Amino acid sequence: MEFIRGLHNIQAQHRGCVLTIGNFDGVHLGHQAVLAKVIAIAKQQQLPSCVMLFEPQPLELFAGLAAPARLTRFREKYTALAQLGIDRLLCVNFTAEFAAQQPQQFIQKLLLDQLGVAHLIVGDDFHFGKNRSGSFDMLAQAAQQHQFGLYSTSSLILGERRISSTLVRQALAEDQLQLAADMLGRPFALTGRVRHGRKLGRDLGFPTANVFLYRRKLPVAGVYAITASTVFGQFHGVANIGNRPTVQGQRQQLEAHLFDFKGDLYGSQIEVVLQHKLRSEQRFDGLAALQQQIAADVTAAKVFFQRNALLQAHATTDKTEPNG
Repeated sequence: MEFIRGLHNIQAQHRGCVLTIGNFDGVHLGHQAVLAKVIAIAKQQQLPSCVMLFEPQPLELFAGLAAPARLTRFREKYTALAQLGIDRLLCVNFTAEFAAQQPQQFIQKLLLDQLGVAHLIVGDDFHFGKNRSGSFDMLAQAAQQHQFGLYSTSSLILGERRISSTLVRQALAEDQLQLAADMLGRPFALTGRVRHGRKLGRDLGFPTANVFLYRRKLPVAGVYAITASTVFGQFHGVANIGNRPTVQGQRQQLEAHLFDFKGDLYGSQIEVVLQHKLRSEQRFDGLAALQQQIAADVTAAKVFFQRNALLQAHATTDKTEPNG
């Protein structure tokens, strides 16, 4: 997937594309339905499929710390979009100056002059330009005038609920990991590079892989049974996500203790899939109490994985037994 960082890097060869625009936070099933449509039209017209997204996300500029927690960092979005088969990703630096432009300027200068959009796919609630004054109706008028295709995405429904990043965040906040996974099309995961920490977990008998999460706000917090994908393979484990109040932690990070693991993960990427929440993060009166609780968390996580393995074994047996 070709990556264009910033409007100033759009070149003449980038004119002509099938484009969609949005945050794509989480790249959930609703997003995936839109992206599949983009790819299908792009193949029909023999043009590149292109996604335009913004860094920071608009609400992060306007609302600051009051902005919603991120489901996916930029790197995670990039990986997901590439895996889905998008040809080109344009990342626009979302500044106050960019947000203040008139909607007509957005259409004429960016969509028509720079990108030469042949087909645009956005939701009918899409707004853009100064004070979000640009609307889908305005795009429809421009599409008719300049003869580019315009397609309105319809909401993807799960049961009776519209899939959205907001609903995924809500499910995670309510510890409904399976519901979040159903809307994402995959279990919720956090990724990052393993860094050196204070080695406190090792001193307590539970060495951890420490991952800085680089987010203003996390969509999850607490202690979880996890599955971690590493350069050494996949391991079950237990992870704390949050500020580590017992040791006066200042930075939000993930600390994962992997069962039966021996190796050096420093500097490598790790993906941590949240399988089950064990408890909320809490402060303990001293390291001895913390050590005792970690041991209990490890036991609880192992029981969870053992129970899951038994359920899966029974399900497999039920499917293979002949009817009689």
